[in-house]
Amino acid sequence: MAALAQTSMVLKAPAAQAVASNKAVASRVAAFNGKAISARMSPKVAAPKAGAMEISANLKVLRDRIESVKSTQKITDAMKLVAAAKVRRAQEAVLGGRPFSENLVKVLFAVNTRLQGEDVDVPLTAVRPVKKVLLVCCTGDRGLCGGFNNFVIKKTEARIAELKEMGIEATLVAVGKKGAQYFKRRPQYKLAKVFDMGGAPTTADAQAVADEIFSSFVSEEVDKVELMFTKFVSLINSQPTIQTLLPLTPEGEVCDVNGNCVDAANDEVFKLTSKDGAFAVERDTITTETASFEGTIVFEQDPNQILDALLPLYMNSQVLRAFQESVASELAARMNAMSNASDNAKDLKKNLSGVYNRKRQAKITGELIELVAGSSA
Repeated sequence: MAALAQTSMVLKAPAAQAVASNKAVASRVAAFNGKAISARMSPKVAAPKAGAMEISANLKVLRDRIESVKSTQKITDAMKLVAAAKVRRAQEAVLGGRPFSENLVKVLFAVNTRLQGEDVDVPLTAVRPVKKVLLVCCTGDRGLCGGFNNFVIKKTEARIAELKEMGIEATLVAVGKKGAQYFKRRPQYKLAKVFDMGGAPTTADAQAVADEIFSSFVSEEVDKVELMFTKFVSLINSQPTIQTLLPLTPEGEVCDVNGNCVDAANDEVFKLTSKDGAFAVERDTITTETASFEGTIVFEQDPNQILDALLPLYMNSQVLRAFQESVASELAARMNAMSNASDNAKDLKKNLSGVYNRKRQAKITGELIELVAGSSA
């Protein structure tokens, strides 16, 4: 019994201590109620730290994106200036070559007219029933030029579909990597040969294509040759054109498939200037004049020798002219595309900067609120 009484006393002692401890806690809570409440609120005050970290991460992402947009804008501005400088030289080449090519066509036509009554073979003026047509599609070697390549390709596809409806077979010669890649992936088109356009077409480049055209027409593999290229009109205007290259037109003009003359009567020439510290363009309209050709011709050499010299020169000049027009149009399209890209990058940078400033201000405001709340507590 003595042992049981001792055990009960040992068990009652911790219970008494627990009661005393609870009374002490209750008295402290009653005395310092505000401090107890602030202690219970401390986990809630610490919660905004995760949000602050998230805002900081978002600000870093926005800063990185703004820097990326700035770098892209610098690249597009540089590409615009490079294209503008190149298109100026390409335009000078186009305008400088037009009078020669147009007068050459007149001379060749006059020679052909003079030789009609003589026994001279003039292969390039032979008009045959059209069963096969050779289409020479001129595109660019690179992209980033807006819809330049797409317009020429779609024009070529529309012409092929039109010829197919008339029961005429079409064969393609692709000049330019973009057109070659497009038509190679589509087996429904008959691609005969591929040539590169290059940034500055030369007489040798045009001669290679002209030899292919000449051999196909003279050997009667095709009955007609049409040239698909983009005619350079101005910096903001280029026209996809279908020019009938062979047989030679009776009027001695460079005409399209509808018989309309595609020789430029008025050309737009521009100058690159800086206006109010920004890149600007001044446009002037000039007139390209060609001298009239006299009808009297006296041959000092055999007419066949004259034709053998003139016909390759004619083919080369017409093909080179189409290449120069196409390159000038491509550079103008690239300049416009890069200008639009720079403007879009500028707008995007402005919008991102606004979002960044608002988030940064919200972060600063949140930190101030936390400081005020902590000091008041």
